Amino acid sequence: MSLAEKAKHFPDKPGVYLFRGARGEVLYVGKAVSLRSRVRSYFTGAQNGKTQALLGRAADVECIVTGSEVEALILESNLIKEHRPRYNVLLKDDKSYPYLKVTVQETYPRVFLTRTQPRDGARYFGPYPSAGAVHETLRLLKKLFPLRTCRQVRFANGRPCLNFHIGRCLGPCRGTVDPERYRALVQEVLLFLEGRHTDLVRDLTRKMEAAAANLEFERAAELRDQLRAVEQVLAKQHIVSTRREDLDVVALARDGNRGRAVVLEIREGKLIGQHSLALQGIADRTEAEVLTAFLKQYYREVGFIPPEVLLPVPLGDEQELIARWLSLRRGARVRLHVPRRGRKRELVGMAEQNAALVRAQMEGERDTEAALAELAALLGLEAPPARLEAFDISNIQGAQTVGAMVVFEHGRPAPDEYRRFRVRSSQMPDDYAAIREVVGRRFARAREEGELIATGQLSSREARFVRLPDLVLIDGGKGQLSAALEAMREAGCDDIPVFGLAKEEEQLFAPGRPDPLPVPRDAQALYLLRHLRDEAHRFAVDYHRRTRSRESLRSLLDEIEGIGLTRRRALQRAFPSLEALKAATVEELAAVPSMNRKAARAVYVYFHGVD
Repeated sequence: MSLAEKAKHFPDKPGVYLFRGARGEVLYVGKAVSLRSRVRSYFTGAQNGKTQALLGRAADVECIVTGSEVEALILESNLIKEHRPRYNVLLKDDKSYPYLKVTVQETYPRVFLTRTQPRDGARYFGPYPSAGAVHETLRLLKKLFPLRTCRQVRFANGRPCLNFHIGRCLGPCRGTVDPERYRALVQEVLLFLEGRHTDLVRDLTRKMEAAAANLEFERAAELRDQLRAVEQVLAKQHIVSTRREDLDVVALARDGNRGRAVVLEIREGKLIGQHSLALQGIADRTEAEVLTAFLKQYYREVGFIPPEVLLPVPLGDEQELIARWLSLRRGARVRLHVPRRGRKRELVGMAEQNAALVRAQMEGERDTEAALAELAALLGLEAPPARLEAFDISNIQGAQTVGAMVVFEHGRPAPDEYRRFRVRSSQMPDDYAAIREVVGRRFARAREEGELIATGQLSSREARFVRLPDLVLIDGGKGQLSAALEAMREAGCDDIPVFGLAKEEEQLFAPGRPDPLPVPRDAQALYLLRHLRDEAHRFAVDYHRRTRSRESLRSLLDEIEGIGLTRRRALQRAFPSLEALKAATVEELAAVPSMNRKAARAVYVYFHGVD
C-alpha cells in the first residue's frame, strides 16, 4: 500500500504523525487537528523542496491519536526531542545546552550545572547559551546564597568543609542546620533565578527586621549583608519598562538553513538576560513556522514562563494553540502578542537589533565554512571536515611531560571537548614517543568506549572519546607525524586524515610525502590550521605550567613537619596553587579536612616565617 493510500485510512481526529525512512528512523514529526486531511495534503498539489526531499526518503507513515490539539502539541514536542528528526526545525544540539539544576527534592538542595533533565522532581533553569554563562551565574549565587556544593547524601555530625568556615555554606554536614531555614534559603534562590527580584528583596527585608526584633543581631547582620549584595546586582540591571512586568521578547536571525533565536528576558521591568540559541533545518520555512517550532521546543523545558511573550510576527492558526499550551504549563494565562506600536514594539525592536548582531556573527561563520571548504580542496578530502582535533606536547627537558588535545567543531573551538594527558612512557625528552602515547591513548579510548556502548555498558551521553575527528593535526614535522600515524594505525583509525604543521616555516606535511604540501601563504585554510595548532600549543603549555606548580607545591609540603600524604592531598585540593596556599590564613588552613590548628600553624610559619 502506498503512503497516499495509507493516509486515506487515518482517522479524522487530532494527533501526531511520523514519517519514517527505510531503516525505521524518524524523518519528520508533525501534529494535526485532522490526521487524515493533514497527511493526505502531502500527496496533493505542489510541494516545496524540503517536502519533496522528505517524501523521496519516506518509506512509511504512522499516526498517534490524541484527545485534543493541545495534547497533540505536547506529544509532538516530546517526540521531536526524543528522535531529533532530520526534516524538523530543531534547536541545534539542544541536548547539549547547559541548564542550572536546583535539587528541590533533596533535604538540603544544591545548585549545579547539568546537560540532562531527568524527571526527578528537580527544578531546571535555562537553557543557557554556554557553560561559561552558567558558571558565571553559579559564582554569583555562591556569593549571595550559602548553599552546599558537596555531593553528600547523608548528614550527621561531621567536620564541615572550608566553605562553611568562610561563610559560603550553612554546613548541613554538621547536622545542626534547621531544615526550614535552609529551605527558606532555597526559595530565595528560586526567586532570584525566576527574576522575581522585588519579591526576594521584600522577603529578605522582612526576615532581617524580624531577626532584629527578636534580638538575633548576628542573624540580622547576615541578612543585611545578603540584602546589600542582592541590591548591588539589581542596580546593574537596565530598566526597560516602568510597569515592572514580566515578559519574554523573541526575534530571529536567519542565514540559509541555519539561524538563531534571540530571547530577551524582562523581569519586573528590568532586562536580566539574553539567550541566543542555534536553529537548524529552517530553509524553505516562513518566519512564523520557524518561530512556532522554536517556541514549542524552548518552552518545553524552560524554568519560568512569563505571562506575556512578545513576537515579531503573528503565528497564524498556531498562535492560540501555543498560548493555551503555555497557559497549561504556567498554571495561569499566557498571552502571545505581536505589538504594532508603543513601548512593547520598541522592545521587539531591541530584540531585532540583537538578532541583527547575531546575523553579523553568522556571516563570520560563513567565512569559516569557506575556509573549511578550501581546506578540503587543498587536502583532497571528500567533504569539509566538521570536527578537527589537534595534539601537542609540552615539557621542560623531558620533565613532567604532558599532552593536550583540542577540538574545533565547524571551524570554532569547542573547549568542552578538550582533553589533557599525563605522559607515562618516558622521562626523557622524546617528543615522538610522547605524541605516539597521547594519540594512541586517545584512539584506544574511542575503541573501548565504542565496544562498551555496543554492549550496553556505557551510554553515548557518558562517552568522552567515542566521537572521531574528520581530520587530525599534529604540532610538528615529519617525525611527529609518523609517530602519530603509527599510533592511529595500531588503534585501527588510520583511515582518518592526519597532517603535521611545523612551526618554523609553517609547512604542512602529509603521510608518505617527503616534501611539504603546496599551500598558499595567504590561504584561509592555512590560517585555520594555524589557529588550531596554536590553540593546542596554548592548552598544552597551560596544563604543563599548572602541573609544574602542583609538583612544586607537593615538594614544599613534603618538607613541612606534620604534613603527611593525607594532609598534603587535602591541602592540594583546597588550594590548587602555591599562591593560594601562601595567601591562606591559619583559620582557613585549619578548616581543611584532616588538618588541625597545630598543622595549620606549621604550614603558615613555613611560608611566612612568623605565626
